[in-house]
Amino acid sequence: MSRFKLPIAALLLAGALLAGWQARGWHEDSRRLTVERAARQAIDAALSRESRIAQAVEVRLAELEANERIIDRGIIREVQKPIYQRVCLGDDAIRLLNDAAAGRRPDPAVPAAPLSRHAPVPD
Repeated sequence: MSRFKLPIAALLLAGALLAGWQARGWHEDSRRLTVERAARQAIDAALSRESRIAQAVEVRLAELEANERIIDRGIIREVQKPIYQRVCLGDDAIRLLNDAAAGRRPDPAVPAAPLSRHAPVPD
């Protein structure tokens, strides 16, 4: 009988180790489930709070009335004159600024005409 005691003891030890391993797995699964449930409860609480806030906003928006007024006073007067004068800019810069103020796009293929009533062109 003594020769069967060693294998039986080894089998019992292996069984105890497997049972401990299984119990450890159940314990870890239980902890994961607890964390998952807590996260789900926090998410549900946040969604519930946001739904209540959104509902309150919608109720308040439904109570509001549109009170928009459009005031059209028209154009009193419009004055067109060259804004830019030659102070420190060259003729081309003045011409480009005046064209931009008038809403024109200069054609690069057309040569620039001399400016008529500005300070004399430097030497």
